[in-house]
Amino acid sequence: MDRFRPRLAVLTGALLVLATLLAATTAARTRTGSGAAFWVPAPPPPVVVARYSFDGPGASAWADSSGNGHTLRPVSGNGAVAELVRRQSGSAVRFPDPCRKAPCRRLVLRTGTTADLNPGARPFRYGASVRLAPNRTSRGQNVLQKGYSTEGSQYKLQVDGDSGHPSCALVAGATIHLVLARVSVADDLWHTIECRRHGANLAIYVDRAVQGMVAVPAGLSVVNQEPLSLGGKSAYGDNDQFHGVLDDVWVAVGP
Repeated sequence: MDRFRPRLAVLTGALLVLATLLAATTAARTRTGSGAAFWVPAPPPPVVVARYSFDGPGASAWADSSGNGHTLRPVSGNGAVAELVRRQSGSAVRFPDPCRKAPCRRLVLRTGTTADLNPGARPFRYGASVRLAPNRTSRGQNVLQKGYSTEGSQYKLQVDGDSGHPSCALVAGATIHLVLARVSVADDLWHTIECRRHGANLAIYVDRAVQGMVAVPAGLSVVNQEPLSLGGKSAYGDNDQFHGVLDDVWVAVGP
């Protein structure tokens, strides 16, 4: 019997190694219903098509740091001036104060339209960092938008009502798809807000937490020839003027 012990030890060790390899392989692969195995690669990251940090001196504050050349241009009315304020090691943009009596100061930051700012029916996301005091809210304030709800298609991020809840909107045709966050951002603190469309869902994130989600048509497509505007619709009356401080604005296409 002793002469078989070395062979048994080798065989036992080989079986243990084989079992370990099989367990690792099973844990690392995904099986289809037919039992065939395949590796699932990680999806590619979203492609940032526009980003604004407002950190450069002078006119370079309006540059597109994504490298895609979507330089902003301040468009103002009634004496408004684009004001850069200090934030940490960089800058942010302060928009005009609320106004109860015309003529009111109006300010938007705008870049021309290009194909890469039109996501079509692809997954995409967009967002910004905002600071808004509770005494600076209004009926509705646009943070970021491309297109108009009454003219074909649109994507938009806004802050709604006196309570200051942010919302995301997608429009195609006559239907507006809106998701309103459960939380307010009107507390004079910095908050990150993100709108994310993926397939048949539109979600809003506040400080990286999901705060609302609605269903949208999977084939909904946003393509228009309008500029990308930050801080309002235009420099004219009833422009849904943003009255807070804005930083780190971005648009990205992809999952």
